[in-house]
Amino acid sequence: MTARTATITRVTRETRIELTLNLDGSGNARLDTGLPFLEHMLDQVARHGLVDLTLSAQGDLEIDAHHTVEDIGICLGQAFAQALGDKAGIQRYGHAYVPLDEALSRVVIDCSGRPGCEYQVEFPRARVGEFDVDLFREFFQAFTNHAQVTLHVDCLRGRNAHHIIETIFKAFGRALRMAVARDERLGAVTPSTKGML
Repeated sequence: MTARTATITRVTRETRIELTLNLDGSGNARLDTGLPFLEHMLDQVARHGLVDLTLSAQGDLEIDAHHTVEDIGICLGQAFAQALGDKAGIQRYGHAYVPLDEALSRVVIDCSGRPGCEYQVEFPRARVGEFDVDLFREFFQAFTNHAQVTLHVDCLRGRNAHHIIETIFKAFGRALRMAVARDERLGAVTPSTKGML
């Protein structure tokens, strides 16, 4: 079976990022971004998505985290699309509900080839520690654009911003895991009446 892996390098005047993704991993993450809270969330994606993720990112954090977070989303999306290849034999759709105490979030993904991000999340505060929670929208939009998926992210309830974010990233990992899973009944068939995605 062909390995579903990809390595992406992105170098701009604002960031330098190297990212390797294995869709058929065991949940291992090696992360070095200068953004500990984002690393905590990406570790959730790896563990719950059963993907292996290696990420090194240097960015202009002296300005703020925006460029780094967005460019990590771009690279993860590019790696996802490259690793997935022609999408033959995958389930295509994935969804997950994940609770954490009072918080509950839902993520739904379609490996459609059409980028579209619906992000319905309200936070009770603007920051978790030093991290600006507005940047999570930028991360998911960047991922969506470059992975060419349809992604719906909804926080259904929650009072604690950390809990809300963690449920979103865990659900994102679980939804990805479901969507990219191979279905032996499909063989090399692409799951679309168009014959391609």
